[in-house]
Amino acid sequence: MNKQLIAIIVFGMLLLFIISPFSALAGLMVILLSAAIYNLVINLFKALIGESKADAK
Repeated sequence: MNKQLIAIIVFGMLLLFIISPFSALAGLMVILLSAAIYNLVINLFKALIGESKADAK
């Protein structure tokens, strides 16, 4: 569950970087944002499903 919380916090920070007025690398940040959205959705899906390392054995 900690991985999902960290992903949500990082996603929020990426949104702040894109919105910031000093975003000189906006194109790169859009690519990074799309990767972060994908990662966030996958992590949230895993958290909702309840995947754990004990279940994988």
